Amino acid sequence: MTFPAQMRIGSLEILAGLAVFGAIVGRHRFAAAPSGPENMIVQLSVDGRALELEVSEGRAPRVIGRSPEADVALDDPETSRRHAALQAAGGALYVTDLGSRNGTFLNGKRLADEGIELKVGDHVDVGNTRIEVLEVQALP
Repeated sequence: MTFPAQMRIGSLEILAGLAVFGAIVGRHRFAAAPSGPENMIVQLSVDGRALELEVSEGRAPRVIGRSPEADVALDDPETSRRHAALQAAGGALYVTDLGSRNGTFLNGKRLADEGIELKVGDHVDVGNTRIEVLEVQALP
């Protein structure tokens, strides 16, 4: 049985369909956050050192970097002054690379320009520093 040319599915269309499917079932991207609490306490391990941050939706993101003004200030020459940011949106926690020279990695994969949702147990690598998400707790 043959199909008219307009009904045939080529390999490019199949690949495009798989890419769309992968994007849909993957983690939430920053713009597609579900609704939820606006404020949260985030417990992190920064190279084995415990750190607690309050991250609030609608406020400036929490900056990770080498700058002394960074919310998570790192003494790491491979880290940019403003390397990455943590931000709350729709009840979820997101990490975004801020155009760093060496990139930001989530669980070993380099981040693109958009924020991606963080979950407990995830690790973020900035320069030679590993940051692990220990707990994310919503504030009332």
